[in-house]
Amino acid sequence: MCGRFTLFEDLHKILKRFEINLSIEEELYTQRYNIAPTQSVLSVINDGKKNRLGYLRWGLIPPWAKDEKVGSKLINARAETLAEKPSFKKAYSHKRCLVIANSFYEWKKVNGKKTPICIKLKNNELFAMAGLWESWISPTGQKIHSCSIITTTPNELMSNIHDRMPVILPPEQENIWLDRNITDYNTLNHMLKPLESKLMEAYEVSTLVNSPKNNTPELIQAIC
Repeated sequence: MCGRFTLFEDLHKILKRFEINLSIEEELYTQRYNIAPTQSVLSVINDGKKNRLGYLRWGLIPPWAKDEKVGSKLINARAETLAEKPSFKKAYSHKRCLVIANSFYEWKKVNGKKTPICIKLKNNELFAMAGLWESWISPTGQKIHSCSIITTTPNELMSNIHDRMPVILPPEQENIWLDRNITDYNTLNHMLKPLESKLMEAYEVSTLVNSPKNNTPELIQAIC
Protein backbone atom coordinates (compact mmCIF):
# COMPACT_ATOMS: atom_id res chain seq x y z
CA MET A 1 0.00 0.00 0.00
CA CYS A 2 0.97 3.64 0.17
CA GLY A 3 0.08 5.28 3.46
CA ARG A 4 2.54 8.16 3.87
CA PHE A 5 4.65 10.28 1.54
CA THR A 6 6.51 13.55 1.21
CA LEU A 7 6.44 16.63 -0.99
CA PHE A 8 9.00 19.34 -0.33
CA GLU A 9 9.99 20.49 -3.82
CA ASP A 10 9.99 24.19 -4.71
CA LEU A 11 6.55 25.15 -6.03
CA HIS A 12 7.94 26.79 -9.19
CA LYS A 13 9.77 23.58 -10.07
CA ILE A 14 6.52 21.67 -9.63
CA LEU A 15 4.72 24.05 -11.98
CA LYS A 16 7.42 23.68 -14.62
CA ARG A 17 7.64 19.91 -14.23
CA PHE A 18 3.92 19.39 -14.83
CA GLU A 19 3.41 22.17 -17.39
CA ILE A 20 1.09 24.20 -15.18
CA ASN A 21 0.37 27.84 -16.06
CA LEU A 22 -2.32 28.61 -13.53
CA SER A 23 -1.62 27.61 -9.96
CA ILE A 24 -2.85 27.49 -6.41
CA GLU A 25 -1.98 30.54 -4.37
CA GLU A 26 1.68 30.29 -3.41
CA GLU A 27 0.99 30.83 0.29
CA LEU A 28 -1.19 27.71 0.35
CA TYR A 29 1.77 25.51 -0.53
CA THR A 30 4.02 24.21 2.25
CA GLN A 31 6.81 21.66 2.28
CA ARG A 32 5.63 18.46 3.93
CA TYR A 33 7.62 15.48 5.14
CA ASN A 34 4.87 13.23 6.50
CA ILE A 35 1.66 13.43 4.48
CA ALA A 36 -1.02 11.15 5.90
CA PRO A 37 -4.48 9.90 4.85
CA THR A 38 -7.43 12.35 5.04
CA GLN A 39 -5.02 15.27 4.58
CA SER A 40 -4.98 17.42 1.44
CA VAL A 41 -2.50 16.30 -1.22
CA LEU A 42 -1.17 18.33 -4.12
CA SER A 43 -2.42 16.78 -7.35
CA VAL A 44 -2.66 17.35 -11.09
CA ILE A 45 -5.79 16.82 -13.16
CA ASN A 46 -6.63 17.74 -16.75
CA ASP A 47 -9.80 19.74 -17.45
CA GLY A 48 -9.91 18.67 -21.09
CA LYS A 49 -7.76 21.59 -22.25
CA LYS A 50 -4.90 22.02 -19.79
CA ASN A 51 -3.32 20.58 -16.68
CA ARG A 52 -4.47 22.06 -13.39
CA LEU A 53 -2.81 21.94 -9.98
CA GLY A 54 -4.76 21.80 -6.74
CA TYR A 55 -5.45 19.97 -3.53
CA LEU A 56 -7.51 16.80 -3.16
CA ARG A 57 -8.43 15.12 0.10
CA TRP A 58 -6.58 11.81 0.41
CA GLY A 59 -9.16 9.05 0.71
CA LEU A 60 -11.64 8.77 -2.15
CA ILE A 61 -15.30 9.38 -1.30
CA PRO A 62 -17.55 7.83 -4.00
CA PRO A 63 -20.39 10.11 -5.20
CA TRP A 64 -22.98 7.66 -3.82
CA ALA A 65 -21.44 7.47 -0.33
CA LYS A 66 -23.69 8.44 2.56
CA ASP A 67 -20.83 9.45 4.83
CA GLU A 68 -17.45 11.04 4.11
CA LYS A 69 -15.80 8.66 6.61
CA VAL A 70 -15.72 5.97 3.92
CA GLY A 71 -12.83 7.88 2.38
CA SER A 72 -10.46 6.83 5.15
CA LYS A 73 -10.85 3.23 3.93
CA LEU A 74 -10.18 4.12 0.29
CA ILE A 75 -6.76 5.78 0.39
CA ASN A 76 -5.44 3.15 -2.04
CA ALA A 77 -6.97 1.42 -5.05
CA ARG A 78 -5.62 -1.91 -6.32
CA ALA A 79 -4.64 -1.70 -9.99
CA GLU A 80 -5.90 -5.20 -10.69
CA THR A 81 -9.55 -4.45 -9.80
CA LEU A 82 -10.12 -0.81 -10.79
CA ALA A 83 -12.50 -1.68 -13.63
CA GLU A 84 -14.59 -3.87 -11.33
CA LYS A 85 -14.94 -2.00 -8.05
CA PRO A 86 -17.99 0.30 -7.84
CA SER A 87 -15.95 2.81 -5.82
CA PHE A 88 -13.37 3.26 -8.58
CA LYS A 89 -14.83 2.12 -11.92
CA LYS A 90 -16.25 5.46 -13.06
CA ALA A 91 -13.23 7.45 -11.91
CA TYR A 92 -10.91 5.03 -13.70
CA SER A 93 -12.60 5.93 -16.98
CA HIS A 94 -12.96 9.68 -16.56
CA LYS A 95 -11.30 11.09 -13.43
CA ARG A 96 -7.63 10.20 -13.26
CA CYS A 97 -5.04 12.33 -11.50
CA LEU A 98 -1.37 12.53 -10.57
CA VAL A 99 -0.40 12.73 -6.90
CA ILE A 100 2.97 14.48 -6.63
CA ALA A 101 5.72 13.29 -4.30
CA ASN A 102 9.44 13.38 -3.54
CA SER A 103 9.39 10.07 -1.65
CA PHE A 104 7.10 7.69 0.18
CA TYR A 105 7.35 5.63 3.34
CA GLU A 106 6.69 1.98 3.98
CA TRP A 107 7.11 -0.12 7.10
CA LYS A 108 9.20 -3.27 6.81
CA LYS A 109 8.56 -6.08 9.28
CA VAL A 110 11.81 -7.28 10.86
CA ASN A 111 11.71 -9.77 13.74
CA GLY A 112 8.17 -8.78 14.58
CA LYS A 113 8.93 -5.06 14.55
CA LYS A 114 8.00 -2.50 11.92
CA THR A 115 10.92 -0.45 10.62
CA PRO A 116 10.14 2.73 8.64
CA ILE A 117 11.74 2.88 5.20
CA CYS A 118 11.94 5.90 2.89
CA ILE A 119 11.75 5.13 -0.83
CA LYS A 120 12.64 7.64 -3.55
CA LEU A 121 14.10 7.97 -7.02
CA LYS A 122 17.87 7.66 -7.25
CA ASN A 123 18.08 10.92 -9.18
CA ASN A 124 16.16 12.75 -6.38
CA GLU A 125 13.60 14.01 -8.87
CA LEU A 126 9.89 14.52 -8.26
CA PHE A 127 7.60 11.72 -9.34
CA ALA A 128 3.90 11.28 -9.95
CA MET A 129 1.80 8.49 -8.48
CA ALA A 130 -1.21 7.41 -10.53
CA GLY A 131 -4.45 8.32 -8.81
CA LEU A 132 -8.20 8.57 -9.19
CA TRP A 133 -10.38 11.43 -7.97
CA GLU A 134 -14.06 12.07 -7.32
CA SER A 135 -16.38 14.82 -6.11
CA TRP A 136 -18.82 14.19 -3.27
CA ILE A 137 -21.59 16.44 -1.98
CA SER A 138 -22.53 16.10 1.68
CA PRO A 139 -26.13 16.20 2.94
CA THR A 140 -25.49 19.84 3.92
CA GLY A 141 -24.27 20.75 0.42
CA GLN A 142 -20.53 20.78 1.09
CA LYS A 143 -18.49 19.61 -1.90
CA ILE A 144 -15.35 17.55 -1.24
CA HIS A 145 -12.87 16.61 -3.96
CA SER A 146 -10.97 13.48 -2.93
CA CYS A 147 -8.54 10.96 -4.35
CA SER A 148 -7.02 7.52 -4.03
CA ILE A 149 -3.49 6.40 -4.91
CA ILE A 150 -3.27 3.31 -7.11
CA THR A 151 -1.06 0.44 -5.98
CA THR A 152 0.38 -2.52 -7.83
CA THR A 153 2.59 -5.54 -7.22
CA PRO A 154 6.08 -4.70 -5.92
CA ASN A 155 9.25 -4.53 -7.97
CA GLU A 156 12.40 -6.34 -6.80
CA LEU A 157 13.42 -3.51 -4.46
CA MET A 158 9.98 -3.18 -2.87
CA SER A 159 9.34 -6.92 -2.55
CA ASN A 160 11.81 -6.98 0.32
CA ILE A 161 9.84 -4.25 2.08
CA HIS A 162 6.13 -4.72 1.31
CA ASP A 163 3.80 -6.69 -0.94
CA ARG A 164 2.39 -3.56 -2.64
CA MET A 165 3.77 -0.30 -3.97
CA PRO A 166 2.29 2.86 -5.53
CA VAL A 167 2.13 3.07 -9.30
CA ILE A 168 4.83 5.60 -10.20
CA LEU A 169 4.33 6.71 -13.78
CA PRO A 170 7.29 7.42 -16.09
CA PRO A 171 7.14 11.11 -17.17
CA GLU A 172 6.29 10.17 -20.75
CA GLN A 173 3.11 8.45 -19.56
CA GLU A 174 1.81 11.20 -17.27
CA ASN A 175 -0.16 13.18 -19.85
CA ILE A 176 -1.54 9.98 -21.35
CA TRP A 177 -2.83 9.02 -17.92
CA LEU A 178 -4.47 12.44 -17.50
CA ASP A 179 -6.07 12.45 -20.96
CA ARG A 180 -9.82 12.22 -20.40
CA ASN A 181 -10.36 11.08 -23.98
CA ILE A 182 -8.59 7.81 -23.23
CA THR A 183 -11.07 5.38 -21.71
CA ASP A 184 -9.80 2.07 -23.08
CA TYR A 185 -8.98 -0.18 -20.13
CA ASN A 186 -6.28 -2.07 -22.03
CA THR A 187 -4.36 1.16 -22.65
CA LEU A 188 -4.76 2.25 -19.06
CA ASN A 189 -3.97 -1.14 -17.55
CA HIS A 190 -0.71 -1.26 -19.46
CA MET A 191 0.55 1.75 -17.47
CA LEU A 192 -0.21 0.30 -14.07
CA LYS A 193 3.06 -1.54 -13.60
CA PRO A 194 5.77 -1.29 -10.94
CA LEU A 195 8.53 1.16 -11.75
CA GLU A 196 11.90 -0.46 -12.45
CA SER A 197 13.94 -1.14 -9.32
CA LYS A 198 17.08 0.30 -10.86
CA LEU A 199 15.51 3.76 -10.77
CA MET A 200 14.75 3.65 -7.04
CA GLU A 201 16.48 3.41 -3.70
CA ALA A 202 15.32 2.72 -0.14
CA TYR A 203 16.80 3.33 3.31
CA GLU A 204 15.81 3.17 6.97
CA VAL A 205 14.60 6.36 8.66
CA SER A 206 13.66 7.46 12.15
CA THR A 207 10.59 6.10 13.93
CA LEU A 208 9.56 9.74 14.32
CA VAL A 209 7.76 9.23 11.01
CA ASN A 210 5.35 6.87 12.81
CA SER A 211 3.38 9.87 14.03
CA PRO A 212 1.85 12.13 11.37
CA LYS A 213 2.20 14.97 13.89
CA ASN A 214 5.92 15.01 13.09
CA ASN A 215 6.74 16.99 9.97
CA THR A 216 10.41 17.99 9.67
CA PRO A 217 13.30 17.32 7.25
CA GLU A 218 14.76 15.02 9.89
CA LEU A 219 12.20 12.39 8.89
CA ILE A 220 13.84 11.72 5.52
CA GLN A 221 17.37 11.45 6.87
CA ALA A 222 18.91 7.98 6.57
CA ILE A 223 19.82 6.09 9.73
CA CYS A 224 23.39 4.91 9.29
